[in-house]
Amino acid sequence: MTNTAEAGSHEPSTTLRQAQSLVDGWIKAHGVRYFGELTNLALLMEEVGELARLFARRFGEQSFKPGEEKANLADEMSDVLWILLCLANQTGVDLDSAFQNNLRKKTERDAQRHRNNPKLHKK
Repeated sequence: MTNTAEAGSHEPSTTLRQAQSLVDGWIKAHGVRYFGELTNLALLMEEVGELARLFARRFGEQSFKPGEEKANLADEMSDVLWILLCLANQTGVDLDSAFQNNLRKKTERDAQRHRNNPKLHKK
């Protein structure tokens, strides 16, 4: 996995909480207001679909259509994250805390589960 520091960028990392704040500031300065939650959910599905299309072509069996070859994986993932950050802001979810809680839950629940899965040891 590559982060911005590894890619040569000198920009500091951003927490999820900071990202939520940056998106909120951008919406207030440039976006007039948030789209409704259901609209943003539909937009999230649209962006996930675009990401899925790119995966199917880059890593799956489908070939690119003319002009699709330049699709940017990082940009598509960022589009998904942007809408998710909007939805978190709209619904009062602190993604920083939610992520930490989710990581803790998975660690407790799955501490041995994946190590004991013989399917994961095959290559």
